[in-house]
Amino acid sequence: MSPVDLAIIGAGPAGMSAAIAARQVGLRVLVVDEQPQPGGQIFRAIGRADASRLHVLGHDYAKGAELVSAFQGCGAEYLPGALLWNVEREGAGPLLLDVSTSSGSRRIPAANLLVATGAVERPVPVPGWTLPGVTTAGALQIMLKAHGSVAEGAVLAGAGPLLLLLAQQMVAAGAPPRAVVEIGPANRLGRALPHLAGPLRGWRYLAKGAKLLATIRRAGVPIHKGAGGFEILGEAAARGVRFTSGGKVVEIATEHVALHMGVVPNQQLTRMLRCEHDWHPSQQAFVPRIEATCATTEPGVYVAGDGGGIGGAAAAALQGRFVALTIALHAGRDVPASELAALRAALARDRAVRPFLEALYAPAEEVLAPADTTVICRCEEVTAGTIRASLKDGAPGPNQLKAFLRCGMGPCQGRTCGPAVSALVARARGISEGEAGYFRIRPPLKPLPLSELAAIAEE
Repeated sequence: MSPVDLAIIGAGPAGMSAAIAARQVGLRVLVVDEQPQPGGQIFRAIGRADASRLHVLGHDYAKGAELVSAFQGCGAEYLPGALLWNVEREGAGPLLLDVSTSSGSRRIPAANLLVATGAVERPVPVPGWTLPGVTTAGALQIMLKAHGSVAEGAVLAGAGPLLLLLAQQMVAAGAPPRAVVEIGPANRLGRALPHLAGPLRGWRYLAKGAKLLATIRRAGVPIHKGAGGFEILGEAAARGVRFTSGGKVVEIATEHVALHMGVVPNQQLTRMLRCEHDWHPSQQAFVPRIEATCATTEPGVYVAGDGGGIGGAAAAALQGRFVALTIALHAGRDVPASELAALRAALARDRAVRPFLEALYAPAEEVLAPADTTVICRCEEVTAGTIRASLKDGAPGPNQLKAFLRCGMGPCQGRTCGPAVSALVARARGISEGEAGYFRIRPPLKPLPLSELAAIAEE
């Protein structure tokens, strides 16, 4: 089998835009997508959304239908419901992608690989976060997008634009949240004001945020700012939340709590590929080290979208197109330099608001340094106190903690606990998260049936 010119992992805004651009200049493209339909998280189930659901989810979501339609007609080979679980390279040959589908695994050679796997929600380890009835805000939004269902009387807690967007969507669906609780210092805006020059270039994002807040307040949804000491109450399941705000203790009864403290790049695949990563202080996250062309430190491997640093859906689509055209240029295709320059300029404009948002919605310290009794690794039920004790006993970093305590070795393979473990190591040792490091990720990228691995070995 001859190598495809470009294999793209993920069919969100970045992956779809890259596929469309690459096909326009004649590249042979393969898109591997874990989801059953294109769209990614941001445009999930857009192909099945009726008029009422589009009204609830808003104009930005509805715009995804055009991108999905263009992707479906671009001529790229599309593998939905497929999992990339390993990538190898033999000498100077092409990248070899091991992809699991409903019929088993197959190995696909590719000249170039674009990682467009987007972001994951930052873990929010607070007391009670493992109770039934507690999810992420993203999970509630998936229910709304994929099934049109809304959790009645939910409390949304944390910080970040998604929290406000979800609250507005729940209002539009006729099931407003019981409250929005912003965990963190009360002076968030003052901390972000020094970065105001950038948002003035991206004023549309500020206007959108102001509109969301106005809609939520008109619906009578309480917004508690500067909340601290946040905990979820209950024994067998969530029954309420308690926190302090404005010098008062507030308790709200609820059976549904949605947590959110921003998103971080999904670094599982780039870590498995051994790409170099750096700590991004303002995003409070690790990001793969990429050049101006979005090439990583591994030959032939590129990153576009939130997987290379959080920028949002619009920036992801622009970057996906930019990377695809850059790869095409290197492959000898005719790509106008003016288009690449225009894409770079558009990206700079769209990202101008990011430093302001990152300062405004920085993760709360009580989430980065949770109490000893708080569970950090949900798969293996390892608490923050147990991790701190192992660090005192000599474990120098996340990978030694994995060996000592099995944190990061469960079904999620560190996706949920990884950022929290790095934060704990950094604070216990008095170093930065960049110095603390992160889990080493090994194949398979996600659990596979042994029968499937055995079949590959026989083949």
